[in-house]
Amino acid sequence: MSNFILTKEQLAQLLPGNPYLDHWYHALEQALPDYDINTPQRVAAFIAQCAHESGGFMVLKENLNYKAASLRKVFPKYFPTDELAEQYAHNQEAIANRVYGNRMGNGDEHSGDGYSYCGRGLIQLTGHDNYKAFADSLSSSMEEIVEFLQTFEGCVQSACWFWETNDLNTLADSGDIKAMTKRINGGYIGLEDRIKHYEHALEVLCG
Repeated sequence: MSNFILTKEQLAQLLPGNPYLDHWYHALEQALPDYDINTPQRVAAFIAQCAHESGGFMVLKENLNYKAASLRKVFPKYFPTDELAEQYAHNQEAIANRVYGNRMGNGDEHSGDGYSYCGRGLIQLTGHDNYKAFADSLSSSMEEIVEFLQTFEGCVQSACWFWETNDLNTLADSGDIKAMTKRINGGYIGLEDRIKHYEHALEVLCG
């Protein structure tokens, strides 16, 4: 198995203009080998998917600041009327608690779990069960994990953990970005952008 090491110069090409390049490089350098993300193909796929999910490693917590019309369109099941959508519009905490309540191991809307365990990290870890599994993998408490996910290292390691848990190295080895996207996203949202990031990453890492 290859022991490919990403360089900071390569990362700078993959995250142009990112003001936290040194922090990201240090976190990636530490975590990637531990999860066998250690070939150009695997690193390219990982960086590409994370770059898409996080807006170039800049958006590290889920943005749920929706206006009423957007709530009706994106979450019609949870906001079946204009009146209800208006009540929740632009209230990120309330929106998260409603949309994520009674799912993914979360308690009901009034438990607050939906917002407590909203998407965080480079591949946005979401829901009590995912947070708990990640916490268990590090022998950490839930409180510690919520804090860890607000650090550069936590953002990277949670993505690596998700990657390993979902056997994404196997899909990276075959270059199957479509199947990888389905496993990460549940669908194919942003597939073209993910492919563009991936092809650019391969050029940089294999050039």
